[in-house]
Amino acid sequence: MIPRRAHQAYPPQDLPLIMTQPRNSLKFALARALGKRRWARGFTLIEIMVVVIIIGLLAAAIVPEVISKVDEAKESKAKEDIQSLETALTEYRLDNSVYPSSDDGLQALIKQPNDPSVTHWHGPYIQRLSKDPWGHDYQYAYPGTHGQPYDLFTLGADNQPGGDGPNTDIGNWNLAE
Repeated sequence: MIPRRAHQAYPPQDLPLIMTQPRNSLKFALARALGKRRWARGFTLIEIMVVVIIIGLLAAAIVPEVISKVDEAKESKAKEDIQSLETALTEYRLDNSVYPSSDDGLQALIKQPNDPSVTHWHGPYIQRLSKDPWGHDYQYAYPGTHGQPYDLFTLGADNQPGGDGPNTDIGNWNLAE
């Protein structure tokens, strides 16, 4: 049998003062002990500034990576477009025994040229001429000057000959690069 304790006064003397508070006021006693006000439920200016600085640092590290991926995707799209146009030009040459002239250009793949020597045109060889990923027309020159029968290229983002990075010229002579 468990012995009974002698009757003690309430609150027991061996408990901390905070534990002796009625249950409803325990929450307020904890808040007072921790130095917090009852109505303080928001974030401080320092906390908000720290979060904004962390987000800024993360953005500074991530944004350049994302932008370089966009440039790589545009270069890849231009190379794929040039390969598709090369296929259409090859079909044109198989039908007509010659590539379109520089004057006729890539339009000869969609609409039969007025050239009387083109007698076996079985086009259109492509549905439409799309622009390069930077919004410029693809360039075509026959005969080619880069060791190919023709030059088919885009001048890159700046639409100027030469350049580096996204401004690099992409042509049928450098697709493997």
